[in-house]
Amino acid sequence: MTPIKNKIDFAVVFTVDKANPNGDPLNGNRPRQDYDGYGEVSDVAIKRKIRNRLQDEGESILVQSDERRRDGYRSILARVEGNEAVAPYFAKNNKEPNKEELVETFASQSWYDVRAFGQVFAFKGTDVSVGVRGPVSIHTATSVHPVDVTSMQITKSVNSTTNTKDPSQKTSDTMGMKHRVDFGVYVFCGSINPQLAEKTGFSHEDAEKLKRALVTLFANDASSARPDGSMEVNKVFWWEHNSKLGQYSSAKVHRTIKIELKDEAALPKSVEDYTISVKELEGLPVKEYAGL
Repeated sequence: MTPIKNKIDFAVVFTVDKANPNGDPLNGNRPRQDYDGYGEVSDVAIKRKIRNRLQDEGESILVQSDERRRDGYRSILARVEGNEAVAPYFAKNNKEPNKEELVETFASQSWYDVRAFGQVFAFKGTDVSVGVRGPVSIHTATSVHPVDVTSMQITKSVNSTTNTKDPSQKTSDTMGMKHRVDFGVYVFCGSINPQLAEKTGFSHEDAEKLKRALVTLFANDASSARPDGSMEVNKVFWWEHNSKLGQYSSAKVHRTIKIELKDEAALPKSVEDYTISVKELEGLPVKEYAGL
């Protein structure tokens, strides 16, 4: 497969309706917000969802979440050592002078997420340290307006363990809290760098797979915090430049997206309350896709 030759920019608009899109473990797992109250979803969480979607489609993924792993490996190191193309270069007796470059080459060929996002290969007990820079960069998703977070106390109907002092009473672990964003429209942007794509071999076919993953981002992603239908991709915008550098900067391209309330006085409760548009830049057409 031939690496992409021209720069690509993209953006995704999605809605959150009574769900926790990305809990903050340092804040009681409340939905992430900045200091002005705007909702956030980390780029790490977005990449996790992309990896999951690609894994569902049969792509080989290095950084698999433990509950979704498709092989017998419980760590990244174990998965690396189980790869016949990459493992020999992590052996202590391997004196290959260019083994760092070979690790980068074979790891990129072996795993889609290494080819796309890059990966640091630095493990205790090995003398190989390789940092692969991937061509796909993704920003933190941010809500268009500040979001309201609702918290509710919950109780379990049964104890996890027996109350040793009084078996008839509930234990402390029956109480808990759930948090959700009542409603919000979020946007995240990204780019594909052709110079880095040449190094990892990220191809047009890989870019198409990424596009499909963005369109179906929340498929097979339901949980107690994110029930089916509570998170929805509304629009995916895709720009393909005519050169490696690109006709415009990514910042200028991403700023062409306009998301405005139809009625400024109204409290938004649906994506239908917004107008989503893109101002087309001269010589750079935009492709628009509806979410799944």
